[in-house]
Amino acid sequence: MQRLLSMKQSSILLLLGLLIGLGFLATTLASYHTSRSALRDNIMRNELPLTANSIYLEIQRDLVVPVQIASAMASDAFMLEWAGQGERNPGLITRYLEDIKRRYDTSTAFFVSDRSGTYYSEKGVLHRLDPNEPRTQWFYEFKASGEPWEVVVDVAQKTMFINNRVVDEDGRFLGAAGVGLTLDRLLPMIDSYQQRYDRNIYFVDAEQRLVVTGSDGGPGGAPRGAPLREIPALQELLEQAPQLTDGSYQYHNGDSSHFINVRYIPELDWHLLIDKQESGILAPIRRTLWLNLLICLGVTAVVLTLVGLIIRRYLQRIEALATRDSLTGLLNRRGFGLVAEQAMKESRRKRAGLCALVLDIDHFKKVNDTYGHAAGDELLRGFAARLTATVRRSDVVARWGGEEFVVLLKDTPQATALGIAEKLRAATEDDPFACGDALLPATTSIGVACLVRGESLAQLLKRADQALYGAKRQGRNRVQVNAPAPHPPAITSAPL
Repeated sequence: MQRLLSMKQSSILLLLGLLIGLGFLATTLASYHTSRSALRDNIMRNELPLTANSIYLEIQRDLVVPVQIASAMASDAFMLEWAGQGERNPGLITRYLEDIKRRYDTSTAFFVSDRSGTYYSEKGVLHRLDPNEPRTQWFYEFKASGEPWEVVVDVAQKTMFINNRVVDEDGRFLGAAGVGLTLDRLLPMIDSYQQRYDRNIYFVDAEQRLVVTGSDGGPGGAPRGAPLREIPALQELLEQAPQLTDGSYQYHNGDSSHFINVRYIPELDWHLLIDKQESGILAPIRRTLWLNLLICLGVTAVVLTLVGLIIRRYLQRIEALATRDSLTGLLNRRGFGLVAEQAMKESRRKRAGLCALVLDIDHFKKVNDTYGHAAGDELLRGFAARLTATVRRSDVVARWGGEEFVVLLKDTPQATALGIAEKLRAATEDDPFACGDALLPATTSIGVACLVRGESLAQLLKRADQALYGAKRQGRNRVQVNAPAPHPPAITSAPL
């Protein structure tokens, strides 16, 4: 029975654990997916645009400053006067450009004259313009464009040049003035942006080429100067926005999902791309998910432990009710049978004595009729307590039914068993039982039988019961033993 109850307990705990676990798991996953969806929407609508605005303001401070420097050079009175008077004394323009380079910490400062075709820098005259030379074609293209300024990235020289148109009071084109910044000098700036905002940041020019990146390059490690159409990581993005327009997009690169914001920078005629991988954004939510799952696991374990203890106690109570007499607390017939069989096995194994006492309270019905059933119950409880107090804890005491009790005395010879039985009989006769303010006198009849080899428990109890009825027939309030008949001696023939 105990094994069956244990199996039932395990089944109940397993089912309860599954229900609680599935409930927690469903709730946690639903919360995770809801949070992830809300976070994605917030990133697309708010976070990326706000980050783009913040970075744009910093770019205005860090990258647009060279544009402003070139513009100030083009309108500088000294520059206009020196160029308008025929470019006399080149040392003057050289010192001016050297001062610009030093003051604003640029990589170079220059003025290219349209009249003389001379390229002046802080180092002096670098070279003369040649319409047929590829490296000077930028000047003629800039002159023909009519644009007030431009930003040109020379990937070969790894330098970004800001060219500004220089014109006199009559609007006559005098040349181009400006500054240059090496792209390597921009790397710390871009890296600082990326570290501060935890985003990948890069710039794309009007021809959709990657012009400025951080130290690790562009998407997928693409180098500067790479056309976007040749970067595999951005193919899905280009399908959504072939010509890069302002806005937020989501695209996939292999197994990774990305959020990206595109922002046009008119001062540079570039597009600013701010890219964030989804795994990094969702990391806090995933940590929360695992934390919630661990909490759910802990709560489930605590609940199952408590429920297990409650069920175990409840099953123990059920088992006790099935094997214990509710009135006296002694073993009932069923409980006695389970314990007695074990006592029989121990007796056979140890070859020790085992005696059974069957006891009956004399004229118990008269007690009920005279004093009432409540008094009879008090008498039964008191008699049971006296039995338990008289025998050893290792002995087996049970209520056999009604006013009848049974005791198994372990490791006890017949003489000792008779002594214990007589002690119980005398104590019952001499010491009345308390019932409220009254004392109930009682006597008991006891049958005694001791186990013999080959005898079963049922046979042992039957002999003790027969002894009990013998005691009753002889007038009650006595101890009667049922000893097996001795074997007759063997008969042998005498020698002739």
